[in-house]
Amino acid sequence: MACKNIKKEKKRIFWILLLLLFLTWSVCGQAAAITMVSVTGNNVNLRKGPSDQYPVIWELGQGFPLRVIGSQGNWLKVSDFEDDVGWIFKDLVGRKPHLIVKANKKSKARINIRSGPGRKYKIVGKAEYGVVFETLQQKGGWAKVRHERGLTGWIKRSLLWGW
Repeated sequence: MACKNIKKEKKRIFWILLLLLFLTWSVCGQAAAITMVSVTGNNVNLRKGPSDQYPVIWELGQGFPLRVIGSQGNWLKVSDFEDDVGWIFKDLVGRKPHLIVKANKKSKARINIRSGPGRKYKIVGKAEYGVVFETLQQKGGWAKVRHERGLTGWIKRSLLWGW
């Protein structure tokens, strides 16, 4: 009889440990996931704190990508491609992927936009530091993007920030 109870208890402990392991894995997986958002309007205020009573740090344009690093109520604490941190009202962002040119800040040199995902493809345009693009596709270290003025092409992913 005692042997049967020990077996039952071991089985119960096993299932409890398995459940705890699963819950821990789920929570850690969610915490590790980086949430990216993009601004859904023009002249959207990025503020110093989580309310409209705080001063405006920057005005952001359509599609500007941001990384969510926290939240308070209806406000998201975000960082941008230069690691600047501020707060934005959650209704002013969406989940449409966008990228921003992060290369050549000091040199002001423009990067190439190509007709296909590789250096052998024709250059169809150029972009400078801070230009925002809608993300259409990603392939082999390249991103197919579209500018708000309609130019579509491919840019080396390492020159961009966002998702």
